[in-house]
Amino acid sequence: MAGEERHDGAGDHEQDSPHPAEDRAKPIKAAARPTLPPEAKLVQVKGSGLSGPFIRRPVMTVLLTLSVVVAGIATYGKLAVNDLPAVDYPVIQVTCSYPGANPTTMANNIATPLEKQFLQIPGLDIITSASTQGNTSFTLQFVLSKSIIDAATDVQAAIQRATGKLPLDLPSPPTFTKTNPNDQAIYLVGLLSDTLTDGDLYKYASTAVAQRIAILPGVSQVNIYGVQAAIRIKADPAGLASRGLTMDDLASAIRAGTVYSGAGQFDGAHRTFVLLPNGQIDQAEGYRNLIVARNRDGSPVYLRDVAEVRQSVQDERLSRTFWMRGFNPPGSVVVLAVSRQAGANAVEVANSVKALFPEIRASLPGSITLVPVFDRSQSIVDSVHDVQFTLMIAFILVVIVIYIFLGRATDTLIPAVALPLSLLLTVAVMYMLDYSINNLTLMALTLAIGFLVDDAIVFLENVVRRAEHGESILKAAFNSAGEISVTIMSMTLSLAAVFIPLVFLPGLLGRIFREFSVTIIVAILASGLVSLTLTPLMCARILGERKAGHKRAWMERHTGDFIKRVIAAYGRVLDKFLDRAWLTVPILLVCILGLWFFFTHLPFTLLPPGDSGFVRGVFIAQEGSSPAQMHAYQQQVNQKLKDDPNIGQFFTLAGFAARTSSSQGLIFGFLKPRSQRPPIEQCIPQLQKSISSIPGITAILQPNPVLQINVGATSQTQGQYAYTLDGIVPDDVYAAADQLMAKLKDFKGFASVRSDY
Repeated sequence: MAGEERHDGAGDHEQDSPHPAEDRAKPIKAAARPTLPPEAKLVQVKGSGLSGPFIRRPVMTVLLTLSVVVAGIATYGKLAVNDLPAVDYPVIQVTCSYPGANPTTMANNIATPLEKQFLQIPGLDIITSASTQGNTSFTLQFVLSKSIIDAATDVQAAIQRATGKLPLDLPSPPTFTKTNPNDQAIYLVGLLSDTLTDGDLYKYASTAVAQRIAILPGVSQVNIYGVQAAIRIKADPAGLASRGLTMDDLASAIRAGTVYSGAGQFDGAHRTFVLLPNGQIDQAEGYRNLIVARNRDGSPVYLRDVAEVRQSVQDERLSRTFWMRGFNPPGSVVVLAVSRQAGANAVEVANSVKALFPEIRASLPGSITLVPVFDRSQSIVDSVHDVQFTLMIAFILVVIVIYIFLGRATDTLIPAVALPLSLLLTVAVMYMLDYSINNLTLMALTLAIGFLVDDAIVFLENVVRRAEHGESILKAAFNSAGEISVTIMSMTLSLAAVFIPLVFLPGLLGRIFREFSVTIIVAILASGLVSLTLTPLMCARILGERKAGHKRAWMERHTGDFIKRVIAAYGRVLDKFLDRAWLTVPILLVCILGLWFFFTHLPFTLLPPGDSGFVRGVFIAQEGSSPAQMHAYQQQVNQKLKDDPNIGQFFTLAGFAARTSSSQGLIFGFLKPRSQRPPIEQCIPQLQKSISSIPGITAILQPNPVLQINVGATSQTQGQYAYTLDGIVPDDVYAAADQLMAKLKDFKGFASVRSDY
């Protein structure tokens, strides 16, 4: 009919005006109801507030609810999994090699020209450099707002500008990688072989493994802990002198004998043939037979006559050991460390690396074994699963508590449905904001569970209250919608406002906790939205009538009686306490003193390290220790690691001067499963004390944290605290550093103290 308006599921009696519930309140029905006492009179409400349309149109409300459920379930599986929000300082590492140059030459001729150009890059926050024997490395940290791609472009341009001021005989220009050297690798892969040489194994590692992993999305670089093959020629001065040759003559002859150049081509009538000269020597035997000169009688002088030629590696100082409990040590070993780009998802990168292993194994010869050594993503996934389990337990406990106090299953169903629906709506918003499932966002959802049911319970209680005072359930739902819609909105907004300041925290911590705060704010707003849409409809449709003298459910009777007894007992205790009001002052003082005591004596930390089962560190010898001495120290360290019953496998490295001082060695220890050992906090002090007992070295070990925050270029991997000294005159700075170290070593609270010069 032209003048008639029908709504889905509501019927003719549910018109916008007059109030549909008021149409049902006929005088005859009102007379049939018991007379209420004056104090029980209800407030008459005009209108149905924001929730009225959702009660009148149940089909629309159900469809909206189903769309939220589908969106939440679909987006949950697409959310990335990470330990913490993907927030990293844009950090770029620049390295330059100049073989044979001492640290002073590297600092003056390499570091200084590059630093002058780097300082002109906009957005550069911190720059650190280290010059060692033949190597200089820079760590450039940019402001959080700068893109890592833009930073890389600026660094490349700065290197080009500085090229003309670098030494002319520099073997290769400086290179850079989009990674922070202070970050720990997310995946370690080992290549083992009992038949191949170190150089041959390195060739497979760099070509068949590292190059394939390096092109994966999110991978910054792949460090290869191994040595390249090389041919070493040790000249015999006496043999050269007897033949009238010099070192320059020998070097020129070697270069001329191994030159590789294009030989041209033959053009025939129908085909063209390209000449492939075999002038490049790649084996020691070929060099031994190389003619370097002629004697006076015209007989050839071979290289083997004036030098010792042998197959070797580029850096004989590098010593590596890989050991697994229960297995014999391999003859050759190469370990590859995969680092992620700033902002990349650690779990996704690790999964992509693992997915590549079958293809890599198929391309390797049978004499090479590929072994996954360490997967940091596993501890991240385990940590996230623990929080997910906690979230599920919290959900179950909240539902149980609601049921105990409401006493009816139908009443409990309403807030119980609002809880997962609010979480699914939050997950959908997280996906739109490009957030991830991490410990902080899951913690936000866990904390929010206690808040998400408040709005629904408030609406439910108000409907039940009005129904118990004589209104029908439908009328009580409409009147409650008009009575407390604004109240629910104010509750929701005021609770969400508590977490708004976290959104505006500055710096790295602000970026990390922004995801936490936004998630919990969205969850609270989602609960308010559900309480104004689905909750009123469920109250109107599934709640039973609450007439005067209605029969209470079993749980309702028992919990009601129990709560009455608790309130009565509390009243008696409160009366006695009020009779002795003077006790409030000493109790308050005791609480304040207890708060101060525990606050000052509990340890402070942003995130606990957790138990990843991975121990990393260094063993430090006296500066200037020879490679042979460092190798001897390494053997002693290896024995200490083997003797420790908590170690399952380890990898040690000495002589790796590109990343550490030549007087330092690296330790990567992998503990047994947690069920077979004490906590990592007990294992590390015991192991550090054992290694430090070796005369001449000091060990610094620390657990690899489960939750790792990238704090930029200034993070410390060899200690818990760092102090920086600066000055104009280097000798004065070194002298002051020695004095400070002497004072710090006298303090018994420090396990070890060292400097980086």
